[in-house]
Amino acid sequence: MNALKIIIVITTILYLSKIECSPERRRHSDSFQITTVPNEFIVQFYGKYFADIRKNYLQTKLSSLNISNWAWTVVTRQNFGTSFPSDFDIVRIVVEQATSTASILQAIESHPAVKAVVPQRSARRLLTSYDNATCTYHIRQPHGAVRNKKPSRARQVTSKLHADVLWNLGITGKGIKVAIFDTGLTKNHPHFRNVKERTNWTNEKSLDDGVGLSHGTFVAGVIASSEECLGFAPDAELHIYKVFTKSQVSYTSWFLDAFNYAIYRKVNILNLSIGGPDFMDSPFVEKVLELSANNIIMISSAGNDGPLYGTLNNPGDQGDVIGVGGINFENKIARFSSRGMTTWELPFGYGRLGLDIVTYGSQVEGSDVHKGCRRLSGTSVSSPVVAGAAALLLSGAMHKMHLINPASLKQILIEGAEKLPNYNMFEQGQGKLCLLKSMQVLLSYKPKISLIPASLDFTSNYMWPYSSQPLYYGSSVVIVNVTILNGISLTSRIVDSPKWIPDINNFGQYLNISTATPRILWPWTGWMTVYIAINKNGENHEGISKGNVSLLIESILLGTNETHLSEVNFPLTIKVTPKPPRNKRVLWDQYHSLRYPPGYIPRDDLKIKTDPLDWRADHIHTNFRDLYIHLRNVGYYIDVLREPYTCFNASEYGTLLIIDPEEEFFNEEISTLESYVYDNGLSVIVFADWYNITVMKKIRFFDENTRQWWIPDTGGANIPAVNDLLHPFGIALGDFVGEGHFKLGDHSMYYASGTTMIKIPHNPDDIVVGANLNDQGASIITNSKAATKESKVFLPILGLFQTKSEDRQRNKPDMASNLIAEKTYGVKVKSNASDSNSAGRIAIYGDSNCLDSTHLEKACYWLLLTFLDFTMNSHISGLLKTLNHKPDLKDKDQLDLPVRIPGSNLEKFSKVLNAKSNGLTQKCEHFEWLRAASDADYHKHVPVSTWTTSDTNEHQNNLIKEIAKTLDNQKYNNNTNLNIKTTIIFLISLSLIIIVLFVIFVKKYYVSSNFGNKSIN
Repeated sequence: MNALKIIIVITTILYLSKIECSPERRRHSDSFQITTVPNEFIVQFYGKYFADIRKNYLQTKLSSLNISNWAWTVVTRQNFGTSFPSDFDIVRIVVEQATSTASILQAIESHPAVKAVVPQRSARRLLTSYDNATCTYHIRQPHGAVRNKKPSRARQVTSKLHADVLWNLGITGKGIKVAIFDTGLTKNHPHFRNVKERTNWTNEKSLDDGVGLSHGTFVAGVIASSEECLGFAPDAELHIYKVFTKSQVSYTSWFLDAFNYAIYRKVNILNLSIGGPDFMDSPFVEKVLELSANNIIMISSAGNDGPLYGTLNNPGDQGDVIGVGGINFENKIARFSSRGMTTWELPFGYGRLGLDIVTYGSQVEGSDVHKGCRRLSGTSVSSPVVAGAAALLLSGAMHKMHLINPASLKQILIEGAEKLPNYNMFEQGQGKLCLLKSMQVLLSYKPKISLIPASLDFTSNYMWPYSSQPLYYGSSVVIVNVTILNGISLTSRIVDSPKWIPDINNFGQYLNISTATPRILWPWTGWMTVYIAINKNGENHEGISKGNVSLLIESILLGTNETHLSEVNFPLTIKVTPKPPRNKRVLWDQYHSLRYPPGYIPRDDLKIKTDPLDWRADHIHTNFRDLYIHLRNVGYYIDVLREPYTCFNASEYGTLLIIDPEEEFFNEEISTLESYVYDNGLSVIVFADWYNITVMKKIRFFDENTRQWWIPDTGGANIPAVNDLLHPFGIALGDFVGEGHFKLGDHSMYYASGTTMIKIPHNPDDIVVGANLNDQGASIITNSKAATKESKVFLPILGLFQTKSEDRQRNKPDMASNLIAEKTYGVKVKSNASDSNSAGRIAIYGDSNCLDSTHLEKACYWLLLTFLDFTMNSHISGLLKTLNHKPDLKDKDQLDLPVRIPGSNLEKFSKVLNAKSNGLTQKCEHFEWLRAASDADYHKHVPVSTWTTSDTNEHQNNLIKEIAKTLDNQKYNNNTNLNIKTTIIFLISLSLIIIVLFVIFVKKYYVSSNFGNKSIN
């Protein structure tokens, strides 16, 4: 055995000695399925009225228009809130005709007291549980208890966050009202000593939590249990709102009634361990804003759709809500925890962080339904950890309660938070909750205005994705959305426009800056969008450019009529590089991506029935993040196109990347792209997805509770629209839905749910590759199992095509398929000077699932790189040349083109179709760059000095001293543990070195001895 083998064996033994695998208890994870209730609509009023007044408003209006009472009815709500005034009603339309329904709704909306009419929605919590095991990696140390016994207090979440320090100081949550919106709580549960009220907002009779899931009991236990598995604030006043049934079903109207009652009860903190992707449920979103305006602090879970990015749930992603993600007890981001960014702003803008803070949410202990404890995992666990911690914090500073609001508490929590190493802002928000540090911040807090993020730094890995690609002259404008937290007042206004102050000493003059802000900030929060580009002067600069965006905000001081001006600064540190060559620049088409909400855009992988909606935005920083990282690692620069094809300069880019498009195309876009490819040498790569009208009708989304059918508005991709776009190049895709495993050379491939080519150009040098696929569409339509190997069909799925000017005229007749009539928007096409006389190239693949991280089975990043080598450099892979089957597949182009589905709702939310129907002109982005200012041009911050609190009382001083002492001890213990680990690692390394030297010495001695013996012989 040589020295290397010995080292490997020893290292393996040492490595295994640090691993302890122990079975975890059953883990639970929850997600939400939100659907529209048929024929039920929420009528929102501008004010709150009693039920008879609201009904009289509706009846009077509808009767005046000769609409009979039998055609509609007000749904009776039988809950605790019916005796109070309300600002909404539920109207059920009895008639089935769409025209009658529309006329009734239009009549209701015309009443001056009616604010809006929107569909009623239902939510079903999809809670799953499964057994698993984890391996924890640490240097072996004594354990006081094994997993299946009562765990040590050191593993309880209250101990991890040192809640006992505050308990020992007499801080226990007393005086704080906490509302828990969940599945209820069993009466007289032994863990709780201060349940003030239990109310039921569902259609069930029982106030108790359901046996089995007991989610509401668990959440209440994390917040306020006083026995066994301890909660953070055992003396907090609990208000239990049952808003989910035993079958985990709820309705928007139940939440609205319960929210109204919470406002009436003047609760301080509201925990909402639910969420979903539907940020367009306007009554719900607006009611959350009203809660914040009434100084109720909502804390909500981020969602359990990680590790994918762009999966934050509403309402946790709202600026006025504290959104909470999950970590495990090793301070690692939990795999299930949803990541940012928010996707509300796409495709025209860019998402916010959305996620505010993370805390323990994996294998956390909480109360079981009747007695005892259980463990759960999920961000619905992390949320009550923060809610309980917040209640504990506030009870320790009752003299500062007049300064507490949704913005100030968020400021206190995030200022006390600790950044986790190796995680970016979309993963951890502002960091890990630190209870004691936040207590310190609270005790010294004075009202102020702050920003999230506080700055933008392209040199910090925490700032991914901004840190992943430098800016350069000619790149697409970078957007950062900043959340403004105003701890001073409920309503404020922005004075004048923000100012741009470049740092001349650090090349700030090379930056162009534009901003967008609302004039009014409400409630407690607002936003600022900053647009960043490199100007002509910075074309050849490589390095860092710095500057500062300053914002002046006028607030009304709490409890007074005085106004106060606050200056808020947003520092910029931007990494700049010279413009890369054209063959390294890729343009990602975001404009033609659609997702849920608002429409039913179906899943791209048809076999994943548990995830019926495509809602992750198809952005390079969400579900295509892994692809983006792969492209950046090999040296490509990726810009995002947020506008039509008529708005970019084709001579700047080598390839336009169109992945999974669901949107239609303007006629101007089609003709412009034709010109770009033939005249300007732009190349195009398309990764499509399945499309088949019969399959679309078959996968209607059915909700058993509401009995609502949703028919997709298009397929996985909008193939009829793609065919319109590709028509000038003689290429078309069909409606065969293929699925199957196959190999391309040594590469294993999986075609999840893809389309195939039915029309290809006739140039002999082109490449067309086929594969044997199952007819997945037929299997879905007939409800049969997957086809056998013998029944697979060999069809073209991949093509590389060099366009030629002589083919251009041949493809001119009959522009496209069957839809969109003439669309004239007056968009002027840019005239581009081509840097090459050759026409561009087209690469096609029929399935994008191999690039999408959502349900990735076999990644095909290598294939995209092969395509880019072809489109950028005209190089055809030897592998694809070998697999070329074009002569065998040329007869497949006689099939009919797919048509658009009749009765589609696509026009309701399509940017393209909406522009046509409303006679709008589609405009390109235009930015008004801010004039460079200096520090002297702007107001200086005037500190707030009018708030007076008893900050010098003896009790507060004792609190500060005790907390500081605990934090110092904690820091000392951490350093001690680090020193011990360092010492152990040093000793292990030293031992390995000694062993290696010994082995080498023995080996040399052995060789020397043998050589000597041979010489003697």
